[in-house]
Amino acid sequence: MVIKSAMDNDTVKEALQRPGLIVPVASEQASNVPAMTGSLVLLLATATGMTVASIYYAQPLLEAMRAALGLGVTGAGMVITISQFGYALGLALLVPLGDLCERRKLVVAMTAGIALGLAGMGCASGMVMLLLFSLVVGALSVVAQILVAFAADLAHEWERGRVVGTVMSGLLLGILLARTAAGLLAQLFGWRAVFWLAAAVLLGVAAMIFRALPVRRPTVRSGYGALLKSTLVLFRDEPVLRLRSWYGALAFGLFSILWTPLAFLLSQPPFNYPPGVIGLFGFAGVAGALAASAAGRLADRGAAGYTTGAAIVLLIVSWWPIGLASRSVALLLAGILFLDLGVQALHITNQSEIYRLRPEARSRLTSAYMACFFAGGVAGSSLSALVYSRAGWTGVCVLGVLPGCAAAGIWLRSRAVRRAGVKAGN
Repeated sequence: MVIKSAMDNDTVKEALQRPGLIVPVASEQASNVPAMTGSLVLLLATATGMTVASIYYAQPLLEAMRAALGLGVTGAGMVITISQFGYALGLALLVPLGDLCERRKLVVAMTAGIALGLAGMGCASGMVMLLLFSLVVGALSVVAQILVAFAADLAHEWERGRVVGTVMSGLLLGILLARTAAGLLAQLFGWRAVFWLAAAVLLGVAAMIFRALPVRRPTVRSGYGALLKSTLVLFRDEPVLRLRSWYGALAFGLFSILWTPLAFLLSQPPFNYPPGVIGLFGFAGVAGALAASAAGRLADRGAAGYTTGAAIVLLIVSWWPIGLASRSVALLLAGILFLDLGVQALHITNQSEIYRLRPEARSRLTSAYMACFFAGGVAGSSLSALVYSRAGWTGVCVLGVLPGCAAAGIWLRSRAVRRAGVKAGN
């Protein structure tokens, strides 16, 4: 139950005595916010990209880390799995804190925590230490989602779309370019230097955030447990949220199936690429991500169903050229482009659809959807590392097709149910 902030004080006090309620706090913060400057928007976009990039630096470095620490292929792959598991936990347990805590302090503390976790990864001497700090980095990197909400809160109504769009571009570029930057730096200075440099940069970002962002009081007065419970209630009561969460989990699982073992493939014959070259493969996804922004416009025009179907077809078809990677690098790059285009198109369409449901609960909708999204990534990365160690790249490609086929089955079933509902209505 959500109680409007226009309630009188006596009613609010009475409501606060009842467990499980969420009470928005009446505030004039938004009306007192000056127009967003270009430098502030750039800072928010940069901070969002840098924080979310923290869970992707390790992907092109897995072979180098495995050799240095004496890990097996499956053990090295667990670095990605555990960071994504931490991110999924953070989405479920930490993102709602953006409504309960003063946001500037929360963002600064979490960003500094990521920096410490990255420094710990750079100092790791064994698997246990590496996985522990990977978990910390993954969990705290959800601050990127809090920053997006912060940007929307700071922006006026007339500029909100532009501001949020710019910040989301920073997030997306952080995901895509992290692998490239990590690979190049590792080739020049070693894999440990990647994490140390990223930690130093994030400490600088935390300092700039503290200086530039205004204080934002909590927007909700409730218990932490009540807020988490309301997220579960949303998931239970909104079938569109559940459907789109399935699509998101399958898409990101498929994405992780490709990227987790890719460094192992490219570092071995016939490629024998160093980390710097492996990282450059991240650029293949940039074009797909930029093109996928058209999916949001199509969803606004009522074409979300068709966009979803087209994205799923791309997810399935992309594995044909990826499966021929040993014959042609060009085919591998084409497959990565198609796959990233399909994942981003489906992800953007999913977000467009769930944000239509409850405008007053968008942070909790984000928490529920993104938790499922990254849970799929955890499953995909863990399975792909295991399959690659036992069945090689062919096994990975067979595994990669399965989430796309499952998404296609769900899409066909949902279309059939919708058509049946329309006929019944007639």
